[in-house]
Amino acid sequence: MSEQEEQNVVELKTGEVIFSLHAFGFCNIMTVCPFRILKAKCLMNCEVALILVRKYDHLQAMSSDPVSQVSQVFEKSQQYIKRISRYKNDDDVRQVREILSRYQLVEFELWVLGNLCPETANEAKSIVLSITTKERGCTDENIEKMLGDLSLIKKIE
Repeated sequence: MSEQEEQNVVELKTGEVIFSLHAFGFCNIMTVCPFRILKAKCLMNCEVALILVRKYDHLQAMSSDPVSQVSQVFEKSQQYIKRISRYKNDDDVRQVREILSRYQLVEFELWVLGNLCPETANEAKSIVLSITTKERGCTDENIEKMLGDLSLIKKIE
């Protein structure tokens, strides 16, 4: 990534910027259309898991033969997303979104932090460069508090 592209990522400037996330051996690259990433609603893995469970339950309730209504792709997707989700029940998922929303994060930042669950402020800042800008007001103390609140939810499970 060039220096200009990295600066655009830090400042959350969109356009034809390519955002690249390298963390924990995970690489996700997506091309961003102008301003869509800032306005898009991003679902965390745990939210997708809840949606898929409800869809699965609905398909089973609507069919006399539940197996025939659910494709293997759907089942595999549901199994995978359940396995990688950090938070399992409805209340925990709701609390995670509420906690992250308190810190005025952009949806993309919320999505990354909610899915990857960094343990330290330095780790969070290395994953989401944009939270380090001065205008955001996210100090190390604020980030540590946010991560501490999230870790309490994980411990309660």
